[in-house]
Amino acid sequence: MAKDIEFLGDSLEVIRDFPSDTKSSMGHALHVAQEGGKVHYAKPLKGIGGGASVIEICDDHDGNTYRVMYTVKIGSKIYVLHAFQKKSKRGIETPRTEIEIIKARLARAKALAGT
Repeated sequence: MAKDIEFLGDSLEVIRDFPSDTKSSMGHALHVAQEGGKVHYAKPLKGIGGGASVIEICDDHDGNTYRVMYTVKIGSKIYVLHAFQKKSKRGIETPRTEIEIIKARLARAKALAGT
């Protein structure tokens, strides 16, 4: 049985503004996650700490990089924690400000799930 998805913060609105191909790629990855799987272009996000299991989906489109972070290890839902277009040209590391948003929304997801 597929897990429900809950989008936290503005993540759904941000994804809706992604290019069409990127939205399809992200939607496919989230659907696979709902079914208990993981696509090859999804990977664990480092730098969260606290034993959190956050998965990052990346998609490059027209010279831009788009990212969606979600977790499947909290309660019975998939929580989409954050979505953004990476603007920094300095490496692939997730910017600190984005990590802080992810951490705050991860805490919110845990509170919603009662864990």
